[in-house]
Amino acid sequence: MEGDSVTLDSDLTEMMDDDLILWTFGPGNTVIAEINVLADSMTLFDDVLDGRFRDRLKLDDQTGSLTITHTRTEHAGHYKLDIKRVIKTFNLTVYGVLPVPVISRNSSSSSSSCSLVCSAVNVSHVTLSWFRGISLLSSISVSDLSISLSLPLELEDQDKNSYSCVLNNPISNQTQHLDITRLCHTSAGMGILTLIYSYVSGLL
Repeated sequence: MEGDSVTLDSDLTEMMDDDLILWTFGPGNTVIAEINVLADSMTLFDDVLDGRFRDRLKLDDQTGSLTITHTRTEHAGHYKLDIKRVIKTFNLTVYGVLPVPVISRNSSSSSSSCSLVCSAVNVSHVTLSWFRGISLLSSISVSDLSISLSLPLELEDQDKNSYSCVLNNPISNQTQHLDITRLCHTSAGMGILTLIYSYVSGLL
C-alpha cells in the first residue's frame, strides 16, 4: 500500500569481505544502491530517475538487504540484486489508497424504479462491486489507471433490501452502504405526504 515500507531481502546472513552488491531498478537497470565491502563503502543513488527514491532508501549493513520507505505507486516495478554475478529479482506492486465509492441516483429514474450508480475516480488495479446483503450482484474491474469507474444498479422503488457498493484491490477495500430510504424512497414518501395534505385540506 502507498505509504508502507517494504524490504527486499538479500537472503544473506552476512556479507563476505570481497562482496560487491548492486541494487538496480527498472528496465534500464538503473543503479540505486551499492555496497563495496572491500572498500568499506555503502552508497545510495537516490537522486536518479528524477529523485523518486530520494530519502526513501536504506541498506542493511549486515545483509545488504534494501528497504524502501514511504512507498508510492511510482516505486512499483522490477528490482534486481547482483552479488558476484548471482542475480536475484523482485517485482514490486504498490497499490494506491482507495477512495470510498460514491452512490448516487440517476435523475432519469421512473416513478416505479430507482436507478443508481456507484462510482470511483482515479483508481487502478481495482474491482467495483454491488452486493445485496452478502450476495454479489455485479462487478467491474480495471487494470490500468481509470479516470472514472462506475457500475449501475436498478431497484424497484419500494425495495427494502440492504445494498452496498465495494471498491477493492488485493490488499484492501472500501465499502459504501446504500441509504435506500434517502435515495430511493424519497419520491414515494413525498407522494404520500402530498396525498395526506390534499385529504386534510379537503376536510378543512
